[in-house]
Amino acid sequence: MAGHLLVSCLVAQGVTHAFGVPGESFLAVLDGFHAHGDAIRFIINRQEGGAAFMADAHARITGRPGICFVTRGPGATNASIGVHNAFQDSTPMVLFIGDVGSDFRDREAFQEVDFGSFFGPSTKGFAKRVERIDDASRIPEYVARAFSTAMNGRPGPVVLVLPEDMLRSMTTAQPLPRVEAVQPWSDPGALRTLREMLLESKRPFVIAGGSGWTPQAAQALQRFAENWQLPVGNAFRFQDTFDNHHPLYAGDVGIAINPKLAQRVKDSDLVIAIGPRLGEMTTSGYTLLEAPRSKQKLVHIHASAEELNRVYQADLAINAGMSAAARSLEVLTAPTELPWQAWTEAANADYLANLQPQPLTGLPPEAPRGAVDMAAVVALLQKHLPHDAAITNGAGNFASWVHRFFRYHGLVKGHKTQFAPTSGAMGYGVPAGIATNLVSGRIAFTIAGDGDFLMNGQELATATQHGGKSIIVLLNNGMYGTIRMHQEREYPQHVSGTALRNPDFCALARAYGYAAEQVTATDQFEGALLRALKADTGTLIEIPLDPEIITTRGTLSGITKSALGKELK
Repeated sequence: MAGHLLVSCLVAQGVTHAFGVPGESFLAVLDGFHAHGDAIRFIINRQEGGAAFMADAHARITGRPGICFVTRGPGATNASIGVHNAFQDSTPMVLFIGDVGSDFRDREAFQEVDFGSFFGPSTKGFAKRVERIDDASRIPEYVARAFSTAMNGRPGPVVLVLPEDMLRSMTTAQPLPRVEAVQPWSDPGALRTLREMLLESKRPFVIAGGSGWTPQAAQALQRFAENWQLPVGNAFRFQDTFDNHHPLYAGDVGIAINPKLAQRVKDSDLVIAIGPRLGEMTTSGYTLLEAPRSKQKLVHIHASAEELNRVYQADLAINAGMSAAARSLEVLTAPTELPWQAWTEAANADYLANLQPQPLTGLPPEAPRGAVDMAAVVALLQKHLPHDAAITNGAGNFASWVHRFFRYHGLVKGHKTQFAPTSGAMGYGVPAGIATNLVSGRIAFTIAGDGDFLMNGQELATATQHGGKSIIVLLNNGMYGTIRMHQEREYPQHVSGTALRNPDFCALARAYGYAAEQVTATDQFEGALLRALKADTGTLIEIPLDPEIITTRGTLSGITKSALGKELK
């Protein structure tokens, strides 16, 4: 039967886990999962958005497409947040959608959606390819092409639509062999040009990030940086691309960037961007590098030819995958003396200084940083979490504490450790943490806000059902903090639509099968974390956070005061 063949094709591609919410439109596939239960696990989610986020996290661990199954209509539209995230984060994914039968098509049947229009690239959608399988004998062809498309070039999501009647049909077709990604290699002439540009530079800077990195590629990048003594910053939410403990590390080039690092990028005379697509967050709204032509000389290395020169006209564009790029860069011979040693040392010194908390803007220097000092909390995470722990978050100001103060050992130590949405999607952290634990067995730590947690907190039930667990630190300030911050900056003291009335988070977590406790003082956190690390179940640690402590640098009232001052002028 076609539904069984489809699952066999996934097994042939090396898939061990699929995530989803069941629907009557793909019952034949569910039966296939039953038949192949010894080779592949179907993780039953509570909402399709959480399932798609789990598939995204799975892909980041394995480097191969994450798999998600949903039903037509509401199931597919719920999952679209994860597809959009995979697109913006360049994460390989295949979303399978059970659809109406062929005999009902184009009548606006129950839950029918035109998925080509909804997801399709022809309408500036957010899937690399959208295809419908009408002939069961061609399932192996479509699945193999989906994997190839998802992994090659700029990785991303592919959507395959499965008519219900097609899945029930009989076929003798057999799975195709496992598909591997094709690695574009750096052009030797371009590498010679890059070396010449380095020799002419006085203030070079490397921005590394994006998807497609392996431990070997990260190690090769480190050797390239060491050979040339280059300062390295990581692109937004790809902080594990380069070891944050390395003396060449300069910090993360993303939201709430260290002001000194932002100025250093602007002052550089050569930016070598390896992997990132140089989006709005990494470029601080296209100001660190001005579009379409930056003031700095720009070398842009990316796996997709279509991405090169799309936003920025680079002085040198190199089409190469990360493994090929890093391995070719590490063999570029450097001179014995380099003129930017002091520049590089200063970049690392600025990074280390930024790790030290300073008085919050809007408070006197001697004022406490709230009942729970979040910088001290992150220091305890650094102390007790193992180097290979998966650190996950969704979207919100709460994430800035980890972004600024946590130091990733990264892929150079053999594991991807940061799982965070560059798309800015709320609700990613909780399901991503659960998925990383289920798939890898590693300790998974999630930092979440109160609004962020409630987007996908129901996936704690998924963790409990399937034997997974995570440690969640939930910062509860009773509001959508990021939006309230912007609200005070633009419309001071006009609070509208940002206040939250929350449930008892500890009771809610216990109801799902997690352990839970509330921490109201800094000195309580270490004990709570150690108990969570030893627990047989997942744990939620709620921290009621003073709404005033809105960022790592300032207070809410300080933002309001500044905005009112501008109004008076």
